[in-house]
Amino acid sequence: MPQVSGKTSVYVALASNLAIAATKFCAAAITGSSAMLSEGVHSLVDTVNELLLLYGIRRAARPADVKHPFGHGRELYFWSFIVALLVLVLGAAFACYQGISHILRAEPVRNPLTNYVVLGVSFLFEGFSWWVGLKAFRATQGKQGFIEAFRNSKDPTTFTVLFEDTAALLGLLIAAVGIAAAQILNAPWLDGLASIGIALVLLVSSLLLARETKDLLIGEPARPHFRDAILQIAADDRDVRHANGALTVQLGPHQIVAALSIEFREELTTNQIERCVERIEAAIKRAHPEVTSLFVKPQDAGTWNTRAQRLRANTPEP
Repeated sequence: MPQVSGKTSVYVALASNLAIAATKFCAAAITGSSAMLSEGVHSLVDTVNELLLLYGIRRAARPADVKHPFGHGRELYFWSFIVALLVLVLGAAFACYQGISHILRAEPVRNPLTNYVVLGVSFLFEGFSWWVGLKAFRATQGKQGFIEAFRNSKDPTTFTVLFEDTAALLGLLIAAVGIAAAQILNAPWLDGLASIGIALVLLVSSLLLARETKDLLIGEPARPHFRDAILQIAADDRDVRHANGALTVQLGPHQIVAALSIEFREELTTNQIERCVERIEAAIKRAHPEVTSLFVKPQDAGTWNTRAQRLRANTPEP
């Protein structure tokens, strides 16, 4: 369900941003507003973002093959990183350039009422898209706080769309304030200053998204409750003396590779250990279909604890 919800939010955002971008560009051409032109580029950038996310979703869904034995789940993380690092930065650079140009060659905005109407309609569309994105994000949030859920999320489609729509709403407010101030104070350069404000919003969004998607791309572990769950399944098997620990890697929103360290009962034969491993693997995949690959290493608790301590010692402070 979270996957369907996240994909739906991308489609809603795509349709909304495409229509809004065309409207904003028309309004910018009629009124000559720098802030409106920057907002048009902002919406166009967001449209490209959604197309890249949909492309990433489709590529990530391909089955495992010889070259990619664990699947293609990280394709989604790669394209999400491209969205954050490249497209948003380009949008911010254009908005900043447009703002500086308008400040240096300030001209009064023509027919400002057109801008207000377009901004109001855009706010309604973006608000609806934001609401859909928020519902998709909350479907994966659980009892976590907003920031904690963002940091722990494994599906970039949900938080990327929500971040984009939040930035879009902030950009609309900045554009409206800039245009109104330029008109009321008879200071056309304030319209250009609003463009620079939109650029800053885009840049901050880009940096936050890039940081989170980078962590997913290089390999984050699955959520702690998942690790505890598969350890409990292994510990419940009659031939397991002790389930020492687990290492997990999130390859995609619904693709996980897991490795278990297990201490088996000493009297077991090789065939009995093999059957025990098969039982554990079958039980874990029934309970957690997102496990695409599972590896089990026979190991005593002391050896595992030594490795776990070394990992903790190498972990930087948050």
